[in-house]
Amino acid sequence: MASTVRALAERTPENRDRYVDLLRVASLATVIAGHWLMAAVTEDGVGNLLAVVPGLQVLTWALQVMPVFFFVGGFSHALSYRSLGRRHPEGAVYSAFLRGRLQRLLRPTMAFVLVWGALALVVQLLGGGGGMTGVALRLVTQPLWFIGIYLAMVAFTPPLLRLHERWGWGAFGVLAGGAVLVDVLRFAFGVPFVEFLNFAFVWLAVHQLGFLRADGRIRMPGLLAGAGLAGAAALVAFGPYPLSMVGMPGEKISNMAPPTLALLCHGLWLVGAVELLRGPGGRLVARAGVWRAVVAANGIAMTAFLWHLTAMLGVYGAMATAGITLPEPASAAWWAQTPPRIAAAAAVTALLVAVFRRFERPGGRAAAPPPGTGPIAAVGITLCLFGVLGLSMVGFGGLLEGRTALLIAVHVSAPAAVVMALGGWLLVERAGRAGRPLAALPGGGGPA
Repeated sequence: MASTVRALAERTPENRDRYVDLLRVASLATVIAGHWLMAAVTEDGVGNLLAVVPGLQVLTWALQVMPVFFFVGGFSHALSYRSLGRRHPEGAVYSAFLRGRLQRLLRPTMAFVLVWGALALVVQLLGGGGGMTGVALRLVTQPLWFIGIYLAMVAFTPPLLRLHERWGWGAFGVLAGGAVLVDVLRFAFGVPFVEFLNFAFVWLAVHQLGFLRADGRIRMPGLLAGAGLAGAAALVAFGPYPLSMVGMPGEKISNMAPPTLALLCHGLWLVGAVELLRGPGGRLVARAGVWRAVVAANGIAMTAFLWHLTAMLGVYGAMATAGITLPEPASAAWWAQTPPRIAAAAAVTALLVAVFRRFERPGGRAAAPPPGTGPIAAVGITLCLFGVLGLSMVGFGGLLEGRTALLIAVHVSAPAAVVMALGGWLLVERAGRAGRPLAALPGGGGPA
């Protein structure tokens, strides 16, 4: 693997924006570390350290970095779609774009879903599913919400990129204005269910900032960061928004699910902040050793993200089985146990990555789909989107009891969600493979 990483690093085009790859890796690593630290597991279940120590919630204003990943996604999607547009017939660009963007996302995701689905079925057929095992069956799919949102961003890239090319900051303004309107209707007039529209308005607005970055149109990052930070602070201080930028157990209002205007302001602050660090960050990642580490991490990032909760819950389960006391969260004993617990979770994650990283490698040669495959690809990504989001909500617990969760207006079970996700993935693959083989695509790098 080391020789492969070195070769990839050495083949990196001179014009590649390495800082973007660094941001991609750093944002996912921060999310993983945050989950390991904030999970307050006891013999009674799983809570959140931020609920136990509310004063720590202010840390989420720096550590809730998922907006950075979606911002980076917008940048990468703009470059990728434009590159494909120069090399494919107009009617085939969309399906080629979907397959190129989603292959390294959906292959490891489908492996994760199938492995956990099979384990869950066996465990429940044997009468298990209680205790820490039951907790794991409910929780391990929760990070899939991120995959679902990312799928939506990929799906909407072509029309939103066209709007960006025509209106620039105006296109971002329309999405941000939609988020404002949704929160006004939600909090001022109590309109039911309207808040769910902000899953689109907030995250697609952050994604739109990546388009602006790709065209060099974020020229005053300090102003963007200051305005976002001031806006978020004012909304939390004077509005109905909570302090935490991540969801909290039992919280009546969450900034994350569904997203709020406060979270959008938080995204502006983070995007401005990372753009302010672009100079020193670029110099850091220009070092050969640092760049090799970034290339290596990009090659396993999605696998690590998918399996890191499995590793963490496995460590807690092993501790309980061995009779090691699970101390009260935030107690002195809990803090003392934190470094070895996180180290163990990292080691188990590394083992899981070693087993499953093969699914993150691109499968087969790229293809030039014929015109007309776009509708097949669109249906495929829609099925994937609803399947992955449904699974993130329902989990793998209660398979034999037919447990469901409400996704928009439909109750979805875990088996139905798996079928939708797999069926959608196969359709995307079919649309991408329908044409003639192409030579390897130019460029290098990351999984986004």
